[in-house]
Amino acid sequence: MHRAIRAIAQSTAVLGGLVLTALILLTCVSILGRSISTLAHTAFLESVANGFATWLQTSGVGSVNGDFELLEAGVAFAIFAFLPICQLHGAHATVDVFTNFLPQRANRYLIAFWECVLAAVIVLITWRLFAGLQSKYAYGETTFLLQFPVWWAYAASFAAACVASLVSVYCAAMRIWSALTGRGSMTAIGETAK
Repeated sequence: MHRAIRAIAQSTAVLGGLVLTALILLTCVSILGRSISTLAHTAFLESVANGFATWLQTSGVGSVNGDFELLEAGVAFAIFAFLPICQLHGAHATVDVFTNFLPQRANRYLIAFWECVLAAVIVLITWRLFAGLQSKYAYGETTFLLQFPVWWAYAASFAAACVASLVSVYCAAMRIWSALTGRGSMTAIGETAK
């Protein structure tokens, strides 16, 4: 079971990484295009190389149309895509200043408790994301510039959130098992006890 959960979490993270890489490239192209367009409209370039400036102005070089809309949709997906692997490796930020002095068994129970709370929150977010998806789909809302349906972004995020929910429930169950048996890692799920 752990191998399957790990494989799906890793696959989702890789997909999120690919989307994030594409968004970075899109942002770079958009900024470069916007900068070239600004340069083409400067008085300096028009006075030094008027023909080149005119060619740049008429060529359509500029920012990518709808780049902010694509960034919003892509980053939302990427956040949910990275959540499962972060959950599986216990990589969430923790503050353990006050719990370091507690015995290991007590820390295992605390970790299990907070893992269950986090799993419940992720499942709640997934449920509400599905409600938002249904609403956006029913009303046919589209983005302002690109006019693509908003529910597409919700659907992609919902799919990644479903994986996050599955992994978080699995992790919560494993943390409970670890607390009850005293076996398993205190950090990442599936590692030997430390």
